Amino acid sequence: MGNMSFNFDQQSIIVTGAARGIGLELARFFVDAQADVFMVDMDGDEVTSAALSIGAVGIQADVSVTQDVDRVVAQVVSTTGRIDVLVNNAGILRDGVVWKMTDEDWDMVLGVHLGGTFRFTRACTPFFREQNFGRIINVTSYTGLHGNIGQSNYGAAKAGIIGFTKTTAKELARFGVTVNAISPNASTRMIDSIPAEKRDQLAAEIPVGRWGAPHEMCPAVGFLASQEASYVTGVVLPVDGGLSI
Repeated sequence: MGNMSFNFDQQSIIVTGAARGIGLELARFFVDAQADVFMVDMDGDEVTSAALSIGAVGIQADVSVTQDVDRVVAQVVSTTGRIDVLVNNAGILRDGVVWKMTDEDWDMVLGVHLGGTFRFTRACTPFFREQNFGRIINVTSYTGLHGNIGQSNYGAAKAGIIGFTKTTAKELARFGVTVNAISPNASTRMIDSIPAEKRDQLAAEIPVGRWGAPHEMCPAVGFLASQEASYVTGVVLPVDGGLSI
């Protein structure tokens, strides 16, 4: 077998939370690798503009709403006839210590992160099974394993994604479908919202001494999405500069 090349020609790929940050860089990466890329985001104007700029298709949808998810999957299948790769990246923050956490903030974060991952996986699975092929990559977080003050909802959602990843990896393996996750550490709007002094202190705790760039998450996702990764499933891959060591 030759060297692995990131070529996804004639593959259909869905990336959620794709209007900016890691999701946008993943979409750009797959477009450059010749895939048909469908970018999903709640912000319709921003995702449409972002998709147009890189040669993808932008679709406005709320990943926490089943009808929206089913509509996206139906559009992809009607356009290309197949779905090959699903990247569940959509997420929001509604921070607050647990005694101040509202039902709404809890439900919204769980609904987008964990609910969106579940809904898109469920919607794509019939097509994966029919093809006897599929790649699912979920985005979890260091916080899902270690916690973070003020983020009980986010931590619970990201921990749930890890359990969901491992369970669905077992369920779908016999259909030629792999399910993996990455735990990224990249400088996004979420990180940029941290005060500069605190952000520098946190960066000093990362063994490589800096935050990752969103595009540095792409090769790991590309590998997990590739044909060559057919024997890798149920893995949570840290792409975090050694933070999780």
